[in-house]
Amino acid sequence: MLKHGCVCGDNTPHPEHGGRLQSVWARLVETGLVQRCDRIRSRKAGLDELQTCHTESHCLLFGTNPLNRQKLDLAKLAELQMKTFVRLECGGIGVDSDTTWNELHTAPAARTAAGCVIDLSYKAFTGDIRNGLAIVRPPGHHAEESQAMGFCFFNSVAVAAKLLIQKLDLKRILILDWDVHHGNGTQQIFYSDKRVLYLSIHRHDDGNFFPGTGGPIECGSGAGLGFNINIAWSGALNPPMGDAEYLAAFRTIVMPVAKEFDPQIVLVSAGFDAAAGHPPPLGGYKLSPACFGYMTQQLMSLADGKVVLALEGGYDLPSMCDSAEACVRALLGDSPPPLSQEELIRSPCAKAVETLQKTIAIQISHWPVLKRSAHTITWSALSAAEDNETVSAMASLSMNKKHLQSPEQSIEIEDEPMEEDEIK
Repeated sequence: MLKHGCVCGDNTPHPEHGGRLQSVWARLVETGLVQRCDRIRSRKAGLDELQTCHTESHCLLFGTNPLNRQKLDLAKLAELQMKTFVRLECGGIGVDSDTTWNELHTAPAARTAAGCVIDLSYKAFTGDIRNGLAIVRPPGHHAEESQAMGFCFFNSVAVAAKLLIQKLDLKRILILDWDVHHGNGTQQIFYSDKRVLYLSIHRHDDGNFFPGTGGPIECGSGAGLGFNINIAWSGALNPPMGDAEYLAAFRTIVMPVAKEFDPQIVLVSAGFDAAAGHPPPLGGYKLSPACFGYMTQQLMSLADGKVVLALEGGYDLPSMCDSAEACVRALLGDSPPPLSQEELIRSPCAKAVETLQKTIAIQISHWPVLKRSAHTITWSALSAAEDNETVSAMASLSMNKKHLQSPEQSIEIEDEPMEEDEIK
């Protein structure tokens, strides 16, 4: 996975490069977190596995190189419509102006990334491991059935989900995508499938931010209607979204719907390009590592803790490493780094409130549970937490009052008894 890269040999114009994996791995080693984890041997996904989500021609084109292509059926190769590659400004070759292609190394890297996510997901569901993080590249969530784009060739998370459904008969898989870019490929693959709830939080800007898909009205189709939820931030970077906005999204939409769906496993397209430090074209948002750790911790309350994170985007190396570290600490059961007091007391910005209100209005017919938290959209995380503690305390008091016992008799007391009520 480290060898995939532009043949120009210069990483400067290519933010998706092997140094991303090396940096994350080095951070986990130096913090001692790797020593606390089980390591799983990597393998390349089979072409048959990839074809659960991608067309045969797509898999042959992007899953083989000159060395192993000779072993394939010549009739299939003859029928293969070869995609026109482009010459990049750096002198290299690409699928498009952003997605580099290395004839020798891209195919095995993309297949290995998918194989790692497949095996990690399988082991998490069957109980061989509790949870996990797949440190892989190239990313996958932009890869459609027959289209490579946005640095992506095979949709690793989607392939893993499909195989869990086919081999282990899973009925409810949650895919949460917190990459700053919408996962157009994942949405396309599961758009009419009610067994997979795809929930994406991303910068959208009314379709003016890459890839342009993922508007709030894209809710799924057929049997999958209501099982595609897009929290599509608008307003460009005025202001950029931060922890307060994502905490509000989790509180009012993500967790209520996820708990109602009751997934058997949670797969996360864990892009870290919404983290602070990314330039506007690559994100421009201001999420903290603590927020990523918090979101991971929240998701672990689902599916008996069977949560698998797969690295997607993230190009500012310091913030990506900080965020990955926070997520691994959460997966290990450590307390994630504390959220800043400033973000805890800050209410989400007006544009975020508008987005959340619109999303709830569109999805509430599919998920009536959203009614319960809709009134807290404008609240800060601290205000919402205080309200939740109050409600929990009142509920506990109510339960205790209803089950008061005297030595002589059982007494039922109304929550708000009138003075003239008699105790019988």
